[in-house]
This record gives sequence, structure tokens and C-alpha cells, in this order.
Amino acid sequence: MDGRRILGIDPGLNITGYGVLEVAARGPRVIEAGVIRGKTRGCVPSRVKEIYDGLTEVMSSCRPNVVSLEKLYSHYNRPTTAILMGHARGVICLAAAEASIEVNDYAATKIKKILTGNGRAPKHQVQQAVQRELNLKSIPEPADVADALAIAMCHYYLVEVKSGIPASSY
Repeated sequence: MDGRRILGIDPGLNITGYGVLEVAARGPRVIEAGVIRGKTRGCVPSRVKEIYDGLTEVMSSCRPNVVSLEKLYSHYNRPTTAILMGHARGVICLAAAEASIEVNDYAATKIKKILTGNGRAPKHQVQQAVQRELNLKSIPEPADVADALAIAMCHYYLVEVKSGIPASSY
């Protein structure tokens, strides 16, 4: 392994996006990215098991050093959404804890601000920023993958770059 690996996760009960970045001397590079799609609709226990199983597989194969996750946000008009997202975040944290991987979480506005300069940036602007920052040939699709990579990039800029430790010393 060239450097530290950051697993960014965009939690969702139906689609959970993930992206693994490796910190290299020339900057971060994508190791793997994708989504874990729910097969069971409307059954929360089965759905969180699918998320857990999918992420433990990603953690086992990609061996990240840290997990970066979007903070839970509750809008007063949609409290049920926050409750359901809490289930997804819970199994993500459990999978990371079982693998002894540190978890850091970041507010959506912080992630967008770090990548685009605008804490209220629309999804397409975040996708373009991720494409540009990671030198990707195309915009990451679906948006859940771009969001996961953005979360990993946020950690990279706030922790990895800020620490000043060269990737070659890991």
C-alpha cells in the first residue's frame, strides 16, 4: 500500500455510496468506488444488514485506515428521514468499529464548502469538483458515488493535507 486509504461513505437506506481514496505523493487517487443498492424495500432490518455486509466486504478488500461519513442532519419538515438515516449510519459505524477503523464525520455544508467554496452547492457542482480534483475522465455517477468521494476528499484536505505529513512516510 502506497499510503493511507480513506473510505468515504454517503449513507442511505436504498443506496449507500462509497469511495476509497489512497493518499499518494502526487495526491489522492481513487482505488474503488460504487454503491450498495438495497434489494429489500421497506424492510429496515434486512436493509441495514445489506449495508453492513456490503461495507464489511469493501473494508476487507480495500483496507482503509479511516472512514469518513456525512453527519446526520435533520430538517424539521422531514424528521423520519433523519431517523432512517440513523439506522444506516449505525451499521456503518458498527462495521468500522469491528474492523478497528477510525470514523470521522463531516457536515454536508462543510464538505461542499471544502470542495466547491460554496456550502450550499448543488449536486452537479459537487460532481464536477470531484471530477476535477481527482482528475477523473467523467463525472462520477450516480451522485451517491460523487458524494462519497467528496466526503473522502473533505477528510483528505482537512486531516491528511493539514497534518503536513508526506504520504511516503506512512
